[in-house]
Amino acid sequence: MVITLKEVKTYLRVDGDEEDMLITSFIIAAEEMCEGILRYALDELTLVPETVKQAIFYIVGQLYENREQVPIDEILEVVKCLLFNFRKESW
Repeated sequence: MVITLKEVKTYLRVDGDEEDMLITSFIIAAEEMCEGILRYALDELTLVPETVKQAIFYIVGQLYENREQVPIDEILEVVKCLLFNFRKESW
């Protein structure tokens, strides 16, 4: 994972361990969404740009806060704008 569970829990202001599995699944989903937009695997990067990390934090935060009704179109719009400069033309 590009960002750790501990980093995300700090970002979300979550203290307990009860939701660790849920948050971890959100991190994985966020990274997969970013890879889909970027058109390459994040592990190809030797240094992950801060903007990419912020996109992951944003996605996880949205998934965590809005888990009952995720505004996926809004999330994708913001993340595409954040990651546009790092995107490859094709896979």
